[in-house]
Amino acid sequence: MNRKQLKDLEQLQLESEQGDFSLKLNWETLRSRNGVLQNDFLHYEGNQLVGFVGLYDFGSKLEMCGMVHPDFRRRGIFTDLVNEALEAALRREARAIILNAPGPSDSGKEFLKRIPCEFAFSEYQMKWSLTELSDHEDIIIRPSRITDAEIEIQLDIQCFQFLEKEAREYYQRIQYEDTLKTLMIEADGITVGKIRVDHSDGEAWIYGFSIFPEYQGKGIGKKVLSKIVAEQHNLGYDIFLEVEAKNARALGLYENCGFRTMQRQDYYEYKEGNG
Repeated sequence: MNRKQLKDLEQLQLESEQGDFSLKLNWETLRSRNGVLQNDFLHYEGNQLVGFVGLYDFGSKLEMCGMVHPDFRRRGIFTDLVNEALEAALRREARAIILNAPGPSDSGKEFLKRIPCEFAFSEYQMKWSLTELSDHEDIIIRPSRITDAEIEIQLDIQCFQFLEKEAREYYQRIQYEDTLKTLMIEADGITVGKIRVDHSDGEAWIYGFSIFPEYQGKGIGKKVLSKIVAEQHNLGYDIFLEVEAKNARALGLYENCGFRTMQRQDYYEYKEGNG
């Protein structure tokens, strides 16, 4: 999207969000689109953007999120945009197509009843509250290097169930995201995991936090999170992260480090031919 479209989208989001919820539009991704694939579907009435659906490629799956201005609902605009986006997603033969709706959004849930899909999981968006954290000198966190490529790919395969082809494509794509920084985690001289931090508008968002299965359950995760949070806090950032609710263990880890839930996003897997 060009600058005007991004500005129009910001205004549409502002006018569309109602009540105590927010839409997950992945602004860092929207601003770094390279235009190779059609991922954004927009509907204008005159000069006003009134409808939007976006596709987001996360390696093993395509996620979809969108909205329509309250004054233009029940006109079939959103249905047309979703169908157009679904056609594009199906052409890519993604393993899974996931539709996203804010947890408290009744209108979103009502719309999804008309789509052949099944509830898959919930994701919690969390913000860090000032909490005393301990430093851990036995854990080293350093910037990723080119020589870490295979480790990053294997972490996505083993921890996030990416197929190898998907993991390699995802690794190549995120190299072009200017605000995203990948950090590698070392324990006892061995690289055991990674964590990604994205900076935007005075906020630091934590993504892709993964530790090889054989090193999990040893307290490394809490030590890493404490170091990252302390570093980002000292740099003056508000700190956020996202975690799937089905991972109760991870949710507890983040809560113990001072994170509190702000929003819940519900995800539904599209079931082609079930409707």
